[in-house]
Order: sequence, then C-alpha cells, then structure tokens
Amino acid sequence: MHTPDRYRLTFTHTGSGGEAATDEVVVERTTSLGPGGNPVYCDPTGILRAEISGAGQVRMLASGGYQAPLPPSAEPLP
Repeated sequence: MHTPDRYRLTFTHTGSGGEAATDEVVVERTTSLGPGGNPVYCDPTGILRAEISGAGQVRMLASGGYQAPLPPSAEPLP
C-alpha cells in the first residue's frame, strides 16, 4: 500500500458571524510513528502534528501544553 507524502487537512469551525468557516493546511510525512503505529505528518512550523492512518483517519497530536485540537478531514496530495 502506498503511503502519501503529503495531506491537505481541512479544519471546519464556526466563523465570527456564526457561519461555518474552514482553514486548510498542508502537512508532510515525518519519520515518526504515532501511538497507533501510523505515520506522523507535520506542518512547516512543527506546531500542527497529526497521525494519519492508511484509511485517512486523523488523530491530532498535541505539540504543546493546553492544546485540544479537533480532528480535520484529510485529503492525500500527489
């Protein structure tokens, strides 16, 4: 099975006017594995870290204190 090198993560949240808003960020695979044994992906800043399974399930990993990130949707990129 091919493991993608990059994913686009899309986060959906409530905007200032109460409507749904989205933010997107591209993450790249690292050499690390997450607690579930799947590859860990990271944004260029190193702050956003996610374990992504082969089925596209995302587990956000806290990179600092007081973080409670919600899981985004994930789209593999070429």
